[in-house]
Amino acid sequence: MDKLYTAVIGTGHLGSRHAKVYSGLKKVNLVGVCDINEERGKKTAKKYRTAYYSDYHSLFDKVQAVSIAVPTFMHHKIAKDFLNNGIHVLIEKPITKTLKEADELLEAAKRKNLTIQVGHIERFNSAVRAIEPYIKEPKFIECTRSGPFVARAADIGVVLDLMIHDIDIILGLIESSVESIEAVGVKIVSQHEDTANVRMMFANKAVCDLTASRVTKKATRTIKIFQEDSYIYLNYLTQSATLFKKENNVMKKKNIRIHKEEPLKKELESFVDCVLNGKRPIVSGSEARRALKVAIDITEQIKAKLNG
Repeated sequence: MDKLYTAVIGTGHLGSRHAKVYSGLKKVNLVGVCDINEERGKKTAKKYRTAYYSDYHSLFDKVQAVSIAVPTFMHHKIAKDFLNNGIHVLIEKPITKTLKEADELLEAAKRKNLTIQVGHIERFNSAVRAIEPYIKEPKFIECTRSGPFVARAADIGVVLDLMIHDIDIILGLIESSVESIEAVGVKIVSQHEDTANVRMMFANKAVCDLTASRVTKKATRTIKIFQEDSYIYLNYLTQSATLFKKENNVMKKKNIRIHKEEPLKKELESFVDCVLNGKRPIVSGSEARRALKVAIDITEQIKAKLNG
């Protein structure tokens, strides 16, 4: 297979970005984009010189892989239809709304020997990749992720919308199981929690504090990782990271060298490579399910407190 025939399902903010990246990749033939909003879909198709489809079923015999960038409640149905028709899928995070739905997709992919990759884009952030050699055994991690409210994510709360990125990163950094969760959240502008704070305790005694909000004016995306002899500060937005390391009882500062690249481009290049060459995705369906499980545990605890 020299070229991968792809399409993008959903041409909102994220879907249009997927179409833009695919249209510029040498190993990809962007067959089309699909959206029930004809005006938006046709506009995106024209911009990236591809075809517009109003019904994704029309793409089953035309593509080998798709990006699914629709509201979360539609992920399961659309992804399952493509998988059952032998087509690889990249699903924007979260993988699905429920664990049962996620399990059905994993089973369908396994049965057909297909790739599921999930759009936990921070895994492809250049700064995240750059700090990997400095990670030993995190003892305490602090994550802050905030920004203004975006209506397209109103069908889920801030935990599944934003915090799940940090949950995924943390589960990759700490090689231990989650032992306990303490979570609080507040509804402000939607029917779900719009701000949340969580403390996660791991079996190996590591502790993580996570704060997520989608009602702040300024966007913030940071993570602080504390280890026995060092402290790492990473800014996802600026793709920068600083290492503070103890040397002769003094904390020495070192700016970690980072070759900045567009995370979405790296993510889609990785997806294309996995499909063409039979590789395992960095964020496969099973990793995404693991993050979803923790996120659902958090949201259920928050709902119980809000409704109690």
